[in-house]
Amino acid sequence: MSERTFKYVGTRPIRHDGVDKVTGRANYGADLSLPDMLHGVLVRSPYAHARIVAIDTTAAEALPGVKAVITGKDIPETRAKLPLGEGAIDLHDVSDNMIARRKVLYEGHTVAAVAATTLDIARQAASLINVTYERLEPVLSIDRAIAPDASILHEDMRTKGVPNASKPSNIAMRMEGKRGDVDRGFAEADVVIEREVRTPTVHQGYIEPHACVARFGEDGRAIVWCTTQGPFAVRDQCAAILGMDAAHVKVIPSEIGGGFGGKIVVYLEPLALALARNAQRPVKMVMNRDEVFRATGPTSATKIRVKLGAKRDGTFVAASASLYYEAGAYRGSPAGAGMMCALAPYRIPNFFLEAFDVVVNKPKVAAYRAPGSPMVSFAVESVVDEIARELKLDPIDVRIRNAAVEGDLAPYGPAYGPIGLKTMLEQAREHPHWKAPLGPNQGRGVACGFWFNAGMNSSATVTLNMDGSAAVVTGNPDIGGTRAAQALMVAEELSIPVERVRPGVGDTDSSGMTDLTGGSRVCYATGMAVIGAAQDVREQLRARAAKTWNVNVDAVRWDGGFAIPPEHTANAQPLGVAELAAKMAHTGGPIVGRASLYAPMAGPGFGVHICDLEVDPETGQSRVVRYTAFQDVGKAVHPSYVEGQMQGGVAQGIGWALNEEYIYNADGVMENPGFLDYRMPVASDLPMIETVIVEVANPLHPYGVRGVGEVPIVPPLGAVANAMRDVTGIRFTELPLSPPRVLAAITERNRETVGV
Repeated sequence: MSERTFKYVGTRPIRHDGVDKVTGRANYGADLSLPDMLHGVLVRSPYAHARIVAIDTTAAEALPGVKAVITGKDIPETRAKLPLGEGAIDLHDVSDNMIARRKVLYEGHTVAAVAATTLDIARQAASLINVTYERLEPVLSIDRAIAPDASILHEDMRTKGVPNASKPSNIAMRMEGKRGDVDRGFAEADVVIEREVRTPTVHQGYIEPHACVARFGEDGRAIVWCTTQGPFAVRDQCAAILGMDAAHVKVIPSEIGGGFGGKIVVYLEPLALALARNAQRPVKMVMNRDEVFRATGPTSATKIRVKLGAKRDGTFVAASASLYYEAGAYRGSPAGAGMMCALAPYRIPNFFLEAFDVVVNKPKVAAYRAPGSPMVSFAVESVVDEIARELKLDPIDVRIRNAAVEGDLAPYGPAYGPIGLKTMLEQAREHPHWKAPLGPNQGRGVACGFWFNAGMNSSATVTLNMDGSAAVVTGNPDIGGTRAAQALMVAEELSIPVERVRPGVGDTDSSGMTDLTGGSRVCYATGMAVIGAAQDVREQLRARAAKTWNVNVDAVRWDGGFAIPPEHTANAQPLGVAELAAKMAHTGGPIVGRASLYAPMAGPGFGVHICDLEVDPETGQSRVVRYTAFQDVGKAVHPSYVEGQMQGGVAQGIGWALNEEYIYNADGVMENPGFLDYRMPVASDLPMIETVIVEVANPLHPYGVRGVGEVPIVPPLGAVANAMRDVTGIRFTELPLSPPRVLAAITERNRETVGV
């Protein structure tokens, strides 16, 4: 696409919502209270796997102040499916995950809900509900789940993708993809490396817990206020689960204190609505941190085996991989996305991939920032590093030799358009970080990462005010700075200062249907709708100018925020936005621009990361001392937000690599459900993360934008692990690289070295 010069896009204005957030005026999920409001509390299973024999709610219902009690039998069962995010979800599973009916499938699984006049009464009532369980063997790992004698979570589950699968299985699905002749490719390889790696269950770690308030009116219409990544998704899930007409459910999104994919599926909202319907009073429900960890969707633990073959010059000739992803208690892991991403950065003529979706007695997984990709990237990038070491080649040079470029076929089918992977690798090779000397006990690693990015449905409305200012409204909750980016787009199209554009997030009644905030789609897809709506305003302004001059609209040009009259038009001077806006009442009334679209899959995103790691050989404690992230973003609409997305993804990836994991005992009870024991990195744990923005325009977007939010979490697992290999000489194949694990490996290596 031709190079475009921008006036506002690419600048760094102060965020429009900044003052409200730093002063505490912004309203988050738990901030709303309504008159006569009740408080809801959930009863959760203490067991990871058990049949529900009976539930006695009599004592709870008799407690003064209790206004409603529900169990699974009060929620109708549904078999509906709903498009959501980058795929479809089975609402029966969502509903059963929300409140168990016949079996509990993880510790923390909800079995009942109570609404009472105070939170203390609600908690007391919850403690009075007596549940009789028949305990079953918990299945807590992939290896146990796929064993022939494993306890079966779902008796009606057959493995999809396996012909004539007749027996119940914990493998929900098998998928495969292939190209070329893998056996011949490996036969032609001069070096073949094979590794099996494992990654743990980890949580998104959003700071704000799930919260909602639900009100059910006498007319059968309902309103839900909640913290969510997708108000339309909440509306449709609530309506389908409760058997309501979606037209009778309105969802108002609050500000959102983080989501990263974890605030898409509903956990509280339908239950709060059901309680409110029974009690005929508003109901508020707020999770505590313990509940967030035990009973919302983390991402999958995985077991991944990768085999890679290369020529002596480092050219990859063949690859194979088997990917096992835990889905949690219900099918739906990101195994398919992992298979799409596994080999995406590289040209490999012969490959075979298979992926398995495996259910276990843990919480049903949810999306987590590039769902499925970081784990398989860790596996592949570890093997690429081993190939480079075996051949004594520079690890960046090996990646450059094999990097995917425009025209190459992605492993999942289509040809890549313009992409910046090779450019980034070349920049990384020349960057001062790659050439800087290392200190004592320090090592350096590099890794690539990929995410395909999403498109989907988006709508936008731009309203022009009579003073020439504008307001833009979309249905996307703002997680990563999308309000500021959308204001910049309106400013660019109308040539008005960005400070005069007021961006807002609408509810499901006041904004056009818009898919969720996720999949790195908002600045790309909703951005296109915003641009379209602003252009609609601009075209209406041209028409108003033409009417003023009594000329044909096709003769009126738009240039730099002005309608330009045809030459030789008597008494006609260019008219700016403010002048035309002031004439609205006399030239046709208010001007409102609208646009809606279904965007194709966005331009694919790639990143390259360099990590320097320092390890204390006496304790196994490690510390990231320098980190540089390169990313092709297409076009950085608001560079500060792009840098923040990159740094945030790196921080989460480092935590995943070094410390974070769910720890379960033998009964399937989580032992670290809090930030004290679930060790997420804080600012003092991290260096200043350097960012290098690369802009290779995405031809699918009028500004060249491609999604940026998910790619940054993909390379850190591999980059950190490769740095650990560089400093210790040990190839770790299981995350996290926690001090006890690293120290044990160092101790074992030292013991073998001295022959003890």
